[in-house]
Amino acid sequence: MTRILLFGATGYTGELTARRLVAGGARPVLVARNAARVTAVAGELGGLDTAVADVTDPASLRPIVRSGDVLISTVGPFLEFGEPAVRVAAEAGAHYLDSTGEGPFIRQVFERWGPIAQRNGSALLSAFGFDFVPGSLAGALALDRAGADATAVDVGYFVRNFGTSGGTRASVVGVLLADGFGYRDGWVRPVAGSDVDTFEVHGRTLTAVTVPGAEHFALPQAYPTLRDVRVFLGAPPLAAQAMAAATRLSYPVRRVPALRALAKQAAGQVVRGSTGGPDAVQRARSSVTVVAVAKSAAGEPLARVTLDGPDPYDFTAAILDWGARTAAAGAVRKTGALGPVAAFGVAALTDGCADAGLREVAPVG
Repeated sequence: MTRILLFGATGYTGELTARRLVAGGARPVLVARNAARVTAVAGELGGLDTAVADVTDPASLRPIVRSGDVLISTVGPFLEFGEPAVRVAAEAGAHYLDSTGEGPFIRQVFERWGPIAQRNGSALLSAFGFDFVPGSLAGALALDRAGADATAVDVGYFVRNFGTSGGTRASVVGVLLADGFGYRDGWVRPVAGSDVDTFEVHGRTLTAVTVPGAEHFALPQAYPTLRDVRVFLGAPPLAAQAMAAATRLSYPVRRVPALRALAKQAAGQVVRGSTGGPDAVQRARSSVTVVAVAKSAAGEPLARVTLDGPDPYDFTAAILDWGARTAAAGAVRKTGALGPVAAFGVAALTDGCADAGLREVAPVG
């Protein structure tokens, strides 16, 4: 029987994911550094098996991960702590999923570790959570409806009443101090500044700013005729403009390693990870909307898709549960670093996202 391993089971997102896996009938092996804490969580969830390892140390992880396992990592910030887990999974031939929203880490998974996983017969599914499964699904649905004339797609993420965890805030700091990228003219390439644009969201015009995302790799992989992919995060107009300006102004800091290290150290004193996150009541008030617009080479909108879903943390736990169980059942269609569409297909992914609470809604008007 295929094992599901959950790294970071005592963290905020990890524990949510563990509870969702058990509710769905899985018996994951919980892996964490703190033996007492991971044993307590395992006991609460019905006596699950546990393993103690330092998930930042490949030598600590190798004895635990076997070929054919399905490994879920929720240990972030991923730019700081994520590499050992994906490395060990790729080298061992284990399927891998993570909850990152950090674009530079996603790029490492696709470009560095994907070829190793492919040689060893496994799949790496990075950013298999709120960041960035919904955009891949919305983009795929829009591109399918637009047909052969579509060569570009814009994806926008919009959240309401979202409470962030300490880990999420620490990840954001890491992303701000790393180089961004976009998919322009058929290539993933660095982006010096950020674009600011608007989306129609349930009858309102909302502003958003570009961010590096998994869709830049995942959608061209499934739709080879794509030439441009832009991923946006919704923000008030002044905030969006400020974020774009900060991206441009921080370029000198990112270019000098010593300055980047000092900025990261200073930010770390203010923003700390592993500080918990919103409780169930807070999450129940949160919701998301994801919009994708497929366009022609001339920029003409050809098809638009809108998806509504639950709180990002609840969705992430639910889709990681679905992805891991589906991978354990042998339903991953390819090997290497994969986006959600290439891994499972549009139809299966649509059903999986619906199970996690993310569904298409009719446009307003």
